[in-house]
Amino acid sequence: MAEKRDFDDFLEKFHRHHEVMVEELHKVIVGQDLVIDQILSAIFTGGHCLLVGVPGLAKTLVVSTIAKLLDVHFRRIQFTPDLMPSDITGTNVLEETDTGRREFRFVEGPVFTNILLADEINRTPPKTQAALLQAMQEREVTVGQTTYKLPEPFFVIATQNPIEQEGTYPLPEAQLDRFMFNVKVDYPSLDEEERILEATTTGERAEVRKVLSARSILYLQKQISQIVASPLIISYVTRLVRATRPGDGASPDFVRKLVDWGAGPRAGQYLIAGAKAVAAMDGRPSVSINDVRKVAVPVLRHRVSTNFQAQAEGMATEDIIRKLIETVPEPNIPKYEKS
Repeated sequence: MAEKRDFDDFLEKFHRHHEVMVEELHKVIVGQDLVIDQILSAIFTGGHCLLVGVPGLAKTLVVSTIAKLLDVHFRRIQFTPDLMPSDITGTNVLEETDTGRREFRFVEGPVFTNILLADEINRTPPKTQAALLQAMQEREVTVGQTTYKLPEPFFVIATQNPIEQEGTYPLPEAQLDRFMFNVKVDYPSLDEEERILEATTTGERAEVRKVLSARSILYLQKQISQIVASPLIISYVTRLVRATRPGDGASPDFVRKLVDWGAGPRAGQYLIAGAKAVAAMDGRPSVSINDVRKVAVPVLRHRVSTNFQAQAEGMATEDIIRKLIETVPEPNIPKYEKS
């Protein structure tokens, strides 16, 4: 009973902290509520984010402001075609000691941080992308014969321009799958754009105050994992993910017609983790079906591949996912009758 009371107190405090964080972010960022919540959801569950949007939508500003808010170490890499793996991971350098002996010393690369902003990640060749892949998945870096652990917490938030594809190297599906969320950063509304112009042309800059430390984030990740996802939620997530696969017998006809391949089990893991973060930010101790539906599009957007038929019919991946959310039924709650 005491543990439940302590957990309820944690949820109440976390709910207030989330409100404070959003309030602080809005001192600098106008609008983009959905983008902010999705990035925070990934951070609080230990996931990585891919931000996709045209230039000039403050993708970099959102990430750097969140890093200031969380009081963690932040580094930014501008990806270019000539970037080498060692430019990210670090390298061994030969130096001479006071005794005249020469030995190798490892110099850490920018990946040794808490939040890494990988700007225009598709601008760098596959070899460099692969170096980042191990860091994202294993939270470690291997240089020569030695493996180095990365700091905790560690998140990669990458950006990508969906328009300019000349001279780019599209991310392979294996690396795309390492991103918990594919976050679409869209144009602001008319009112938001007016507020952006008003706030950014006066020469004044708002400052955000630090809310959470690295140790606090690790504690929050551990507590949020304790949010309850009932067997009914697990069943719904499993059926939703399997419905994205055209080869599955239970998938709808439109999926078999419009999809080449669907999501794997990792999508289900991220759906549950993301739904737990949504519930925690709302101050609730258990996951609901609506929590899963809120994170379905950013989790599945980059894990479902459409075919030419979908393009011919003007059906984007998001349209198929939203149609799936409407199609896959909620699990039946068993009824118990009095004997």
